[in-house]
Amino acid sequence: MLETRHLRLISAINETGNLARAADRLHVTQSALSHQIKGLEGSLGLSLYLRNSKPLRLSPAGRKLLALAEDVLPRLDQGARELKRMAGGETGRLFIAIECHACYEWLLPVLERFREKWPEVDVDILLGASFDGLPALRRGDVDLVVSSDPEDLPDVTFEPLFDYEALLVAAPSHPLADKAFIEPRDLEGETLITYPVDRNRLDVFTLFLGPAGVEPAATRRVELTAVIRLLVASRRGVAVLPDWVVLEPGKESRLVAKPLTESGLKRTLFAAIRQVDDASPFLLDFINEARPD
Repeated sequence: MLETRHLRLISAINETGNLARAADRLHVTQSALSHQIKGLEGSLGLSLYLRNSKPLRLSPAGRKLLALAEDVLPRLDQGARELKRMAGGETGRLFIAIECHACYEWLLPVLERFREKWPEVDVDILLGASFDGLPALRRGDVDLVVSSDPEDLPDVTFEPLFDYEALLVAAPSHPLADKAFIEPRDLEGETLITYPVDRNRLDVFTLFLGPAGVEPAATRRVELTAVIRLLVASRRGVAVLPDWVVLEPGKESRLVAKPLTESGLKRTLFAAIRQVDDASPFLLDFINEARPD
């Protein structure tokens, strides 16, 4: 059976043209190298080089084996280097599932900084609203889930990233813009613009309207945050968005933001990771990058 050492053997013979020099390169004695060659030739039933030729010349079978070595050895060496970097935490995979559409607004600059520091880490983003992020995390399909709904799971750690507040946004000319804070009944006659997500994943329903038994007059689902802002500004409805979307530093907003209830609706965003992965250097660094300064 062919082994990696046989491929390195034939490569060394071809490059040195001499058994003694080939043995030196492979860090074996010439006698041991000759023994390996004879054993390989015996198992193949073929001669690998032309005897009595100086420098040594490979036989047709030897050239065939050399072609295999030139194809396989570089890939093996590259794979070994990559595995070594992976073991040292220099490279790997970071598949992120996001359970909120609005997180894209916050996540993109974080990813830009992360890619600069970890260019060899394969990063992908999956929208967790279309599947169950935490079961996917536990199966190993994703490596990190961004969520505001921590669960008590034995093999998952929820690392807090930052606190935020859910705010109602309305046009400055909207009647709700004059209120100090918003109560559930204020939305009974309103069109509520939301992301295309199940109601049980939206704080405005689970924590604000639902407990009060209130339904908006209508709901409208919109994929993009920019379009939601545009529709709200043109008084096509109101929306509830996290404060990092509404209160963009250095940007003048055409919207008015109001707290939900007098005390406000405050949440915490978490990074959920498998406990077996919580020592991965690039994974921990991503979490640190995601936290505000």
